[in-house]
Amino acid sequence: MKKKNVLFTTIAVLSLGSMILFSACNKKSGVDNTQPDAAGLMGFNLVQGKSVQITIGGNVLPGSPLAFNNYTGTYLPIFPGTRTIESFDYATGSSLATANDSFAVNKYYSVFVVGTTGSYRNVIVNDNFDSLTSASKAYIRYINAINGPSNVAVTVSGTGINNSSAAFGSVSGFEAITPGSTSITVSDGASVNVNRTITTEANTVYTVLLSSGATSADSAQIKYIVNGTLDNTSGQRVSSAARTATIK
Repeated sequence: MKKKNVLFTTIAVLSLGSMILFSACNKKSGVDNTQPDAAGLMGFNLVQGKSVQITIGGNVLPGSPLAFNNYTGTYLPIFPGTRTIESFDYATGSSLATANDSFAVNKYYSVFVVGTTGSYRNVIVNDNFDSLTSASKAYIRYINAINGPSNVAVTVSGTGINNSSAAFGSVSGFEAITPGSTSITVSDGASVNVNRTITTEANTVYTVLLSSGATSADSAQIKYIVNGTLDNTSGQRVSSAARTATIK
């Protein structure tokens, strides 16, 4: 693996503060709340046993380095266009993975750093909030970042995103669910067999993180984060650091 100086320049974000807002025009007030020329990016480290530094265009994503099973805490404004995202082992400066993707103005994206020695990946997905409407529902998705040779069976109660053979690194789409108690079960028929019940709220968007244990001797884990809260207009949402700063 190549090594690189980890003393990168921190990315120059387009706006600062504990809350960022990307939205379409507010149809009720007639006020345009759009952040000009910005996309939103949230970064996750799901690499067992490593602190990870994430860069975009050679600049460090604020919040890095990220400990295992940690994330940036909110969507960070980035310049749009085709960009290169690279992840590094913070302790050694070794490059883990590189990926290129196109980022559009006023769209949201997540990058999940996943994998194990010799096989790391940056999984980039478009978080298509503009296709979601609040309608008193919660929305949920998952990523499978459980290391191992086998696909896993994932069941999320009350949804259509159940998958009897979810591949490593796969990310489901957001699925509407009735708010309340939601059960999540993951199994590979052998060493992986975990379940958890969480409580979801209306108009709130969740990502479930299916990851390996903290060490190779630990069982797989089910954790989740709140991506943000939908408002009453399709395509509008608010994300604040106070709302999304912890993995549960």
